[in-house]
Amino acid sequence: MGLFSKATFYTTVNHIKDLPFHGGKEVAFVGRSNAGKSSAINTLANHVRLAFTSKTPGRTQHLNYFDLGDQRFIVDLPGYGYAKVPPDVQAHWEELLGEYLQTREELAGLIIIMDARHPLTDRDKWMMGWFAITQKPVHILLTKSDKLSRQQSTQTLRDVNAFLQQNFPQCSAQLFSSLKKVGVAEAEGVIGKWFADEPAEI
Repeated sequence: MGLFSKATFYTTVNHIKDLPFHGGKEVAFVGRSNAGKSSAINTLANHVRLAFTSKTPGRTQHLNYFDLGDQRFIVDLPGYGYAKVPPDVQAHWEELLGEYLQTREELAGLIIIMDARHPLTDRDKWMMGWFAITQKPVHILLTKSDKLSRQQSTQTLRDVNAFLQQNFPQCSAQLFSSLKKVGVAEAEGVIGKWFADEPAEI
């Protein structure tokens, strides 16, 4: 059975003071709004509606926890970079995200979701640079890769890896498609090693 096969909703958090004390480890998922974050979580869990997906970017407004069993959790974080969110809501998200990502001891690593057609936006680079101070690993899922040709997707991955090697060597990347179920085993392998305190090699 896969790492995500027993995933169930655990809790939702809107304030740092409400973060759960579960005694285990967490892997967080974050990404630009509408990059396919919730779909990626649902695909990994082989569950249609574990994480809420919407055609309206910016719907995830809290930290949503999912229990994988054995004191392992994934955390679906609010999307970033969506301009139409009210300023006060955006400010709350950024404060919540900021404090969580930089101070949460239980956080074992960060999965960043990027649309393979538009990777490495300014906000994506900002997120990587900003999280780098934690010295925790980052793995990028280049989602919606099915919308590119094989040649285009291969070149995109090559370009992203070249950028990472030069600027963020603690980051790795892979192609992923929720529609075609591409990259599921690879992503599970990386996340599983984080939970097990093993170095993840791509």
